[in-house]
Amino acid sequence: MAYTSRIIIHSKKLKHVSTLLRREHAVAVRGFSNSSTTHPSLTARQDMLKTRLSYSPVERISTCRASNVPMPSCMSAMSTKPMTGPTFFREYMSSHMRSVRGFSSSSDLPPHQEIGMPSLSPTMTEGNIARWLKKEGDKVAPGEVLCEVETDKATVEMECMEEGYLAKIVKEEGAKAIQVGEVIAITVEEEEDIQKFKDYTPSSDTSPAAPEAKPAPSPPKEEKVEKSATAPEAKTSAPSSAPSEDRTFASPLAKKLAEDNSVPLSSIKGTGPEGRIVKADVEDFLASRGKETTAKPSKPTDSKVPALDYVDIPHTQIRKVTASRLAFSKQTIPHYYLTVDTCVDKLMGLRSQLNSFQEASGGKRISVNDLVIKAAALALRKVPQCNSSWTDEYIRQFRNVNINVAVQTENGLYVPVVKDADKKGLSTIGEEVRFLAQKAKENSLKPEDYEGGTFTVSNLGGPFGIKQFCAVINPPQAAILAIGSAEKRVVAGSGPDQFNVASYMSVTLSCDHRVIDGAIGAEWLKAFKGYIETPESMLL
Repeated sequence: MAYTSRIIIHSKKLKHVSTLLRREHAVAVRGFSNSSTTHPSLTARQDMLKTRLSYSPVERISTCRASNVPMPSCMSAMSTKPMTGPTFFREYMSSHMRSVRGFSSSSDLPPHQEIGMPSLSPTMTEGNIARWLKKEGDKVAPGEVLCEVETDKATVEMECMEEGYLAKIVKEEGAKAIQVGEVIAITVEEEEDIQKFKDYTPSSDTSPAAPEAKPAPSPPKEEKVEKSATAPEAKTSAPSSAPSEDRTFASPLAKKLAEDNSVPLSSIKGTGPEGRIVKADVEDFLASRGKETTAKPSKPTDSKVPALDYVDIPHTQIRKVTASRLAFSKQTIPHYYLTVDTCVDKLMGLRSQLNSFQEASGGKRISVNDLVIKAAALALRKVPQCNSSWTDEYIRQFRNVNINVAVQTENGLYVPVVKDADKKGLSTIGEEVRFLAQKAKENSLKPEDYEGGTFTVSNLGGPFGIKQFCAVINPPQAAILAIGSAEKRVVAGSGPDQFNVASYMSVTLSCDHRVIDGAIGAEWLKAFKGYIETPESMLL
């Protein structure tokens, strides 16, 4: 009523409603201050509630003053004097802009910070604690590494954001499947507060226990639902029971139980409405035959089938995300494939010359894969439609040419990215690929090492000798290039009886038909083949 009357009085000043609300917050804050002054509107509100509820709200919270309630440092100004509306609003917003803190309702626990599992990649939903670099009681400072987190892509270092002391490690080293946001550690501001959190349990972990305290009411609810569900069926089936007396009526649960135990319904007498067979009838029948209600008849052939010897390998985070993304790709992206054979004799000759220069200058050797990445990047710059991504509203065409390179490791498949590959030299591309491949094998890639790619190259030819294959598009990209092995082939010469031997490499382009039409994909392959068969043009 107080708010209604206030709005009516200030109906001509609704444009200042934000000011009025801030004043109302200031009035509420004054009720908690140490000042003896009481706002008239607050007194009236207290009198009204006291009349309706037989007690005053201020009487209930009289002990909750700033002197005995733990308060964060950002709100300490509230304990000495009343704050005006704007000041309270700024302090309130400031407190919410900080890290999420959990404050105990008990006076024996000081202010503390609950550190949650961070989201360290766009696709991360859960993570594992690989290793704690700090132990309980250690002092921490902003920028220091707290622990190593195994994400869906790599193992990433998690840094501390505030100064304090590590009071409690909630998730021990090796903990798995920790949801993003779930509390993993507790920090405090003062060293003497560490012992107070020895047996502390975060509120997020204890909150699910509340519903479990009342398990008894749930079974009756299920029985009521079952009874209410079966009652209409009995009414609707009553008219049809007259003409077909040989038909047996039973509830779905009774039918399932009878079927699992190979019991014919015709041998069971129903006690439900209109003679309907219910679950209890089947259980009584099984009990009379001396069988357990939940036991299923064993098949005679089971004893003759030899047991399989196997081992269950738990999913790693990278395996989970790879399975999820590739399944999503094949289910939602309309793939089509274009294959072309490219002669690589000139490419091999150029590589031999460049490696001679590299060895003379003490540099690293250039691989065929480095030349393929460079050729793919230049072809994307020449045919930018293939350097795109699909969205429901538009096709996004990228100006940066960032090439993801598929790397297989013991932990799974990684795709680190070589950024702006079209602008880099072959030696630079080779150094980056080797460096990123090593980090992938060590499971130490950071998000910036694999995010932001616009096109992917997968090479199974050189390392494994695969002649030709079709790769699955890496969403949200629109294409991926699969590189096969080079092999010598006999080709026709200029004369009728002349034959030559040349090395050919098969490459297959997988395209998203929503983004890349067949002619555009063919145009890109033509440009790529031109760079491979005339490698000198890549140096221009």
